[in-house]
Amino acid sequence: MSSKPEILVISEIPQTMIDTLERHFVVHRYWQTDAPALLRERAPAIRGALTRAAKGISNALIEQLPALEVISGFGVGVDATDLNVCRQRGIKVSNTPNVLNECVADIGLALMLAVTRKICEADRFARAGEWEHGAFPGAWKMSGKRCGIVGMGNIGHDIAQRAAAFNMPIHYFSPREARNSHWQRHDSLIKLANAVDFLVLTLPGGAKTQHIINRDVLDALGPEGILINIARGSVVDTGALIAVLQEGKLRGAGLDVFEEEPHIPPALRSLQNVVLLPHIASNTAETRQAMADLTINNLVSYFTQGKLLTPVV
Repeated sequence: MSSKPEILVISEIPQTMIDTLERHFVVHRYWQTDAPALLRERAPAIRGALTRAAKGISNALIEQLPALEVISGFGVGVDATDLNVCRQRGIKVSNTPNVLNECVADIGLALMLAVTRKICEADRFARAGEWEHGAFPGAWKMSGKRCGIVGMGNIGHDIAQRAAAFNMPIHYFSPREARNSHWQRHDSLIKLANAVDFLVLTLPGGAKTQHIINRDVLDALGPEGILINIARGSVVDTGALIAVLQEGKLRGAGLDVFEEEPHIPPALRSLQNVVLLPHIASNTAETRQAMADLTINNLVSYFTQGKLLTPVV
């Protein structure tokens, strides 16, 4: 038997990552094997796990891995893995922070522009040959509008810096103070929503933020407001969002994340003033390579030096 540590890869990852991992580890591909048989045979020897952060690893699977020491997450969010269970078991957990900030922020600005300038609607209009029969309806200006950010972490800061380049006043709601003292902090989500034209979500998911963007917040944002979600689908009450959009009480929305991914409610898909993306904010060749490198290097560092490069637990 190989002396390499055995790891379990929970969710599908690129073959290039598998190839690199196999230089350092015995790799078991959970998603494409007979999982019960694999666990019966190898569970006592599996010391590490790798998973897409948005998918996480279930408590049931953790319980079946008695030798599990470390979980390396491919992505920044950690809400899909029960960190309390990991702490109780002494299991270390890592993610891939910072390497994806710029691309996620870029998508946030792209969604803001796409909704306010009706870019996707205009594309459909042009492709359908409608221009030959009349002019495309007017849209709205983005520059100079008020940008509200929920969650002033690293991605929130990157959004703010990009929005400021569009001469947008920056407002925010966050447990932490922003690095720029000129940005206006609000002490409630309702007050923030009342004060802005765009509400951009960059906060963590999890039980504490479940449906934090509810009907009251959306009503405060108002009929000229635009909601942008590049955080987690769970932070928005999807039913309330659909209702205000159908009632014409919100100008539009740009969404990269959803409550039950990959399922998107038909009601959202039918709305022309909603731009929908299949959770691609970090999906660029450069960022995904940096994420892959960090995900793998966290495991290599743990098993060679006893420590993670970017520990969460």
